[in-house]
Amino acid sequence: MSEKNMTLKDGNIKSLLLKYSIPAIISMLVSALYNVVDRIYIGNMPEVGTLAITGVGVTLPLANIVLAFSMLIGIGATANISIKLGEDKKRDAEKIVGHIITLSMILGIGITILGTLFMEPILKSFGASDITFKYAKDYISIILYGTIFNIMGYALNNIIRADGSPKICSAIMVFSCLVNIILDPIFIFALNLGVKGAAYATIFSQIVTLVLSYAYFKSKRSDLKIKKEYFSLDLNIIKLILSIGISPFVMQLATSMVQVINNNALKTYGGDLAIGAMTTVNAVALLCFMPVYGISQGAQPVIGYNYGAKQFDRMKEALKISMGVGTLIFFVILFFMESFPITIVKMFNNDPTIIKMSVEGMRIYLIAMPAIGLAMAGSNYFLAVGKGKIAMFLSLLRQVILLIPLITICSKLLGLRGIWLAQPIADTISSVITVIMLKRNLPKKVVV
Repeated sequence: MSEKNMTLKDGNIKSLLLKYSIPAIISMLVSALYNVVDRIYIGNMPEVGTLAITGVGVTLPLANIVLAFSMLIGIGATANISIKLGEDKKRDAEKIVGHIITLSMILGIGITILGTLFMEPILKSFGASDITFKYAKDYISIILYGTIFNIMGYALNNIIRADGSPKICSAIMVFSCLVNIILDPIFIFALNLGVKGAAYATIFSQIVTLVLSYAYFKSKRSDLKIKKEYFSLDLNIIKLILSIGISPFVMQLATSMVQVINNNALKTYGGDLAIGAMTTVNAVALLCFMPVYGISQGAQPVIGYNYGAKQFDRMKEALKISMGVGTLIFFVILFFMESFPITIVKMFNNDPTIIKMSVEGMRIYLIAMPAIGLAMAGSNYFLAVGKGKIAMFLSLLRQVILLIPLITICSKLLGLRGIWLAQPIADTISSVITVIMLKRNLPKKVVV
């Protein structure tokens, strides 16, 4: 058993969570900055920034579909690798790593071809108007060509954390984001490429993530290795990856579907500018959620390893700490969001109409954040221990079963304000149900 795995088995839980969560938080925040920085620069483009950010907002469902496939194999592989290492089955873990390379290539090529062939009907169905279609097409047509780099880089970078090197995982993400931040103004303004420049900058940064992550597995730092003999696909390993990855995959697809429904409802009750406002609010929400996502990601190998090793008391401690800290962080973030909304929104755009819509929307949309901390930690627990079906149900509950009907009902009753209100209602109900599911499904003698 390696020294890294001994630490997961015997190390202090609080120290382990700090070790894994802090780099994960940094990685998640940096990952969010890929999109947020793009939107800040695009929203501040002279004369066309308001329409351009709306156009980019229209592409978000398609971007989330790509992310869904990244999570399908990335999170599915990472959780299974943690469990296999906990069971002291290194060879099986390396087989999973090898499968990631092949699956990423197949999915990346397929998505790029389909997205390019059916781009116009897709964007129109996602809420693009005749005015905003140009900006949406300019952005996503380039992003699609980076799909392979995106999926493979995301998956390999996640596995680095399961291999016991969260700091390296974080460092790669930070460096890649810096590349994106530096290239954005150069491509958008200096080279006058507009939204296309933002897309090019994103692809370059994704390539950097992939190259550095791949190099890690070829270095002496890695316990797990990428081996060509494991590139050939084994149906049993694919099923293993998909069994866990299907939950975050469905969650992201649901997020994409909700964004489509949201965009069309926003277009009906608030016009193109309302989509721009939602794009701004989503960017802010993304940054708000990333610290807690990071805690959940950091807790995953600790929970998964100790579950595999049948050390349920240690698993329980990691779960309770991640739930408590996540909820506390959301309370602090909510205070700042409610106190300084105008200052935050003005980073993205100076149009008075979008500012007004965004401020009102943000105050309503994020009001239930503390409850989401419980839901995130609970859902992550089920992923970490390989109970993907339960995690998938909880994801569907929040993003589909509850949210879609709420958007329809609340928008008809309250118009634009109702669209903002639907999300916190769904968040609160799903969080309560998540806690109930946890109490019923934790191993014996483990009670939250």
